[in-house]
Amino acid sequence: MEIIWIGVLTLLSSIIGTVSGFGISTIMVPVILIFLPLPETLLLVGLIHWFGDIWKMLLFKHGFDKKLLIYFGVPGVLMAILGGLIVVDIPEKLASQLVGLILTSYVIFAALKPKFKLKEKPSTAILGGMSSGFLGGVTGVGGGALRAAILTAFNIPKSTYIFTSGILGALMDAGRISAYIFSGVKIQSSHLWGFLLFIPASFLGAEIAKKMVYKISQKTFKKIIGIFLLLLGLKLLVFP
Repeated sequence: MEIIWIGVLTLLSSIIGTVSGFGISTIMVPVILIFLPLPETLLLVGLIHWFGDIWKMLLFKHGFDKKLLIYFGVPGVLMAILGGLIVVDIPEKLASQLVGLILTSYVIFAALKPKFKLKEKPSTAILGGMSSGFLGGVTGVGGGALRAAILTAFNIPKSTYIFTSGILGALMDAGRISAYIFSGVKIQSSHLWGFLLFIPASFLGAEIAKKMVYKISQKTFKKIIGIFLLLLGLKLLVFP
């Protein structure tokens, strides 16, 4: 029954995570912790999250934007690594609340200034990637959501937003999955067999999300991302 419940959770979180560009770990980790210890939970969810990133890239490959990946993605990944290496003594609760405050403030600002848009030029993309990557690396929470907040401010097409979040997420996930494995974290054999269900469930969720995305307008899509950002921001503020 554990495998079935995790499979259902994977399907639902894949739908939400594909549309929003983030949130799979936020949804899955607290639930799976009921069944598994923290290290195994992080590795298992990390693998499911990585497959989710792959589906975003495959299903929304027409959203490939070379310039955005170079100017936003590369600095973002590098600064996330740098931020993670820097030893900053920030209590976990305070770090979560800081990210929550940033996300909530951004959503409120975007609601008050609906026509606000970051200029699509290299310098803006580089600064956006660096700031979101570094902050996510230092705090250790909300990296995907911080990227999402910057990307939505560019008002890029839906497919470009999802593809970009997928490829950047895949790079970051590969790093943390490797770190878990090298530190000795393992997944029980019974749960490894569960990936025969988890992987198809993840793909099905992404496919359902794709159909949903194509049925809504760009304006509505941006509002949906804003709602997810607000919910996560409030969650981190109130329940860090």
